[in-house]
Amino acid sequence: MCRSIKQLRHHDAQPTEQEIYDAARQFVRKVSGYRVPSKKNQEIFEQTIQEIANTTRKMLDDFAKQSPVSSLQSPVSNLQSPISHKEHTHA
Repeated sequence: MCRSIKQLRHHDAQPTEQEIYDAARQFVRKVSGYRVPSKKNQEIFEQTIQEIANTTRKMLDDFAKQSPVSSLQSPVSNLQSPISHKEHTHA
């Protein structure tokens, strides 16, 4: 996807509204192909950003309700390589 979109769900804090808005804006830019929309498309662009930001906030709130933020772990951090570190080193 887009490298500029940051993970917003963290174990130690909820994201700010600005972080959610920025991620939504970056997503809309990527999907639409517009960095800055034309005046004709500005309203649609901004409305879409707000809808995505609202949906993102709801999703994060719903996650927090099911699992307290302090107990969440990133799914990536739970993955373990099937090859041990020892097998990566060559003598």
